[in-house]
Amino acid sequence: MSITTIRVVAGDAGCGKTTWISQQISTITAKEIKNILYFCPGTGNLPIDQIRLIADFPQIEVFKDGQEIEFIQKIMSANAVFMELPSYLELNAIAQILDNLSYRKVAVISPQIKDSEYHMWAEEIVPGAAVNTSIIPTKLWRVPTQGQVIDEDSLSEFWYEVTNGAYGQVIRAKGIFDVADGRQIYSDFVNGVRSVDFLELDLPRHLEGRPQRFSGVEVLGTDLDEAAMRQTLEDCCLADAAISQYQEQVKQILLEDLVE
Repeated sequence: MSITTIRVVAGDAGCGKTTWISQQISTITAKEIKNILYFCPGTGNLPIDQIRLIADFPQIEVFKDGQEIEFIQKIMSANAVFMELPSYLELNAIAQILDNLSYRKVAVISPQIKDSEYHMWAEEIVPGAAVNTSIIPTKLWRVPTQGQVIDEDSLSEFWYEVTNGAYGQVIRAKGIFDVADGRQIYSDFVNGVRSVDFLELDLPRHLEGRPQRFSGVEVLGTDLDEAAMRQTLEDCCLADAAISQYQEQVKQILLEDLVE
């Protein structure tokens, strides 16, 4: 009987934990290996990384907070298991979940950091993104936006403000948003690392009323003006009439494209 490979991945915010896990999953699935599990404890009602992984790898099984028992029960029959530990959780939190199971400790660390608690903890060190470590985070702002449809132009302005210091110094910001044409888009900002534009998730368009799938935003930084961020984000949200109008326009365009 083969032994399940369990990898627990830790590191500072924005260093590339989820990216490294995605690379490993991509390699595994390319070999047609199935039954892969992923769990990131402590994300509560804001499972941003989980949704991103589901969009990229619909064949893997993803677990959320509250599903610890189901996760443990399926580990021994899995071919590969990945656990990602958010930077705001203690390293020993993982041992409480896995109990007596053996696992490999992987730390994804910014190259300029030579000595940290992760170096002492890990069995394997992976060079991560060169994140700006001069900012010490003091606040974690997490807001679910399920049911909201966002004006994409307004969202772009809001995201620019967030990532350029309008609401405080930001170390990391990431979010998944439903936009007016029915797509879900993802954005990820890390201070000190070159940013990319919003990415469309490989998920079906939602074109019937308000979406009931997950969406939300998370911002980690110092001296964050949470009230101002919340108000600006609310201003980006569309009313029912506007949502309906946009959805009808998109459905008409898609229908015309299908006919052609």
